[in-house]
Amino acid sequence: MDLKAIKVTPKKKEILHQMGIESVEELLVHYPFRYEDQNVKPFADWKLEEKVFFSCTIINQAKVQYFGGRRSVTRFKVLYDEEELSLSLFNRPWISAFRVGNVITVSGKYEGNGKVLVMSYNSQPIEEQLGIIPVYNTKDGLSQKDLRKYLSHALEACSLTEFVPDGLKQMYQLVARSKALHDIHFPSSYDAVKQAVRYLKYEEFLKFQLTIQYYKSKHMEKSKEAKQFEQTEIDALITSLPYNLTDDQNQAITDVLDDMKSNHIMYRLVQGDVGSGKTIVATIAMYANTLAGKQAALLAPTEILAKQHYANIQKVLAPLGIRIGLLYSALSSKEKNERIHEMASGQLDCLVGTHALFQEAVNYKNLGLVIADEQHRFGVQQRRKLIEKGNDVDFLLMSATPIPRTLATSLYGDMDVSSIEQMPAGRKPSITTLIKESSIRSIMGELKALLDAKNQCYIVCPAIEKNNDFKLRNVEEIYHNLLPVLGKTYRLDYLHGKMSSEQKDDIMQQFKNKEIDILISTSVIEVGVDVPDANVMIIYDAERFGLSQIHQLRGRIGRAGGQGYCYLLSNSKDPDSLRRLEILCESNDGFEIAKQDLMIRGPGDLLGSRQSGIPGFILGDVIMDENILEVAKKDALTLLENLDKYPIIAAYVEEKEYTSTMD
Repeated sequence: MDLKAIKVTPKKKEILHQMGIESVEELLVHYPFRYEDQNVKPFADWKLEEKVFFSCTIINQAKVQYFGGRRSVTRFKVLYDEEELSLSLFNRPWISAFRVGNVITVSGKYEGNGKVLVMSYNSQPIEEQLGIIPVYNTKDGLSQKDLRKYLSHALEACSLTEFVPDGLKQMYQLVARSKALHDIHFPSSYDAVKQAVRYLKYEEFLKFQLTIQYYKSKHMEKSKEAKQFEQTEIDALITSLPYNLTDDQNQAITDVLDDMKSNHIMYRLVQGDVGSGKTIVATIAMYANTLAGKQAALLAPTEILAKQHYANIQKVLAPLGIRIGLLYSALSSKEKNERIHEMASGQLDCLVGTHALFQEAVNYKNLGLVIADEQHRFGVQQRRKLIEKGNDVDFLLMSATPIPRTLATSLYGDMDVSSIEQMPAGRKPSITTLIKESSIRSIMGELKALLDAKNQCYIVCPAIEKNNDFKLRNVEEIYHNLLPVLGKTYRLDYLHGKMSSEQKDDIMQQFKNKEIDILISTSVIEVGVDVPDANVMIIYDAERFGLSQIHQLRGRIGRAGGQGYCYLLSNSKDPDSLRRLEILCESNDGFEIAKQDLMIRGPGDLLGSRQSGIPGFILGDVIMDENILEVAKKDALTLLENLDKYPIIAAYVEEKEYTSTMD
């Protein structure tokens, strides 16, 4: 319904649009972020610094005092509860509004000795303003009063259809949808707010689960011809590896091979910490796929990582006669055409590359498996383009941003999930230290000692170059500052995302070849090559990074068995920011860190990687409300089995599925 229908003026409509509210339905889910309890207390019960709400009569002439240019304070006295009070208002110098004898309603803070600092006031009768008052996020030009007025009109104008079936509402003792939407905006009590939130959270999670489970049933549970391969050949490859796989790796391999041998198309997420050994799982999947007479494609987010995957996979599979190619944008036209011809003619079994893999010119003779590394870095359309280059293609996704298994299976309901939580033997956890300043001065001695012991060092900055709007340490500044201090003894260089792929590859290769001792970079190295002697990392302005991002970054050090040392520099005075960084000093468990990050930042990054059309969460918290998410998944599956009995839900999932596939 258009906002015009509830008498929103063009000017206010424009403000609502800036807030992302385009319709009456979107306005109704613009929920309050807190509530104020507006009840009158006798003066005798007032406490120092507490918020007070009262109606009073002005008893003397208001006076305005100006200071600091146009700033002002207006003072006058009022009578309330037979007490004379002194009121102060800042920057509201209109004396005419405060005539002697006027009755006003005041909200403010009691400062003791009969003094009140006024936050807001009006001339409406106090009886009309008592109760629990919702407070909304808004913008200049749109007051709380405006929002409450429009919401009242919206509730009257909208015909609110019940979504959750009566049986489920009764089972969970949920209020009706219409009551929930009314009570969250116009509550009669805090219990009414609680019951409204219970219903609305459940509805959000149910809609989410319905959408992804319906999508899965339509697109992911298609039957296919099972891939045939000899398990003994897979076992022989695993036995020949120069290291033992962890139990979690073995289980992930079993999960993947079972999917490939089944009559259903695989759509599996393998998640694990940085360095947990996901690549060997993908390599074994590629081997099984080749044994079944099919081709495989591995999609990497950067050329650097594509080259690394290619080298690692070659090492394992080339001795077995598996033909592997590498394709990325910077190759010459001749080399690209050769790879494309080899894949189309079946001369190659596996192709590793970047976005070049799903370009129109690239065709496969018999594509049977697609693997995407760091899956959240690719859009759904990109992945779909690659899958559509074959028939009944199995799909494996890898992620180094892990989340707890039960949460993953609920959030990624359209995927099966394998988790690798164990780290390979011999991998030492990095020692992480928080330095509460923005300089390496205090750790310079340690840094030199580590460099002299033939270690290499990453220095990570949040910005590339100086920006007057944000006082962040940047790559170019740090490089030029450190060059005179360390440049005579050690070799320094820098790297950032604005460089060409060739430049980045060249610098990373020099770093890997130990031609560079200190590499100053942005977080572009978050997904990068393995550098055996890179055992030191310093991160400037660490509070600017997410916990999982820092954990990913420090996963780049200590990868060859050496002890990793990570220093987090931050001059932040915010206790919450410092506490977040301390979590990284206390834990090396990527699953726990990702959970903490989700609690702090929300699931936006995770959900943002899915196809559009899938509903997000406004009230629901995937960590705190994990049990509701699980219950909603179970209920969604039951409802979808009996969709003909629920026409409203059927219409909803069909519409969502349409927008998902059309986008």
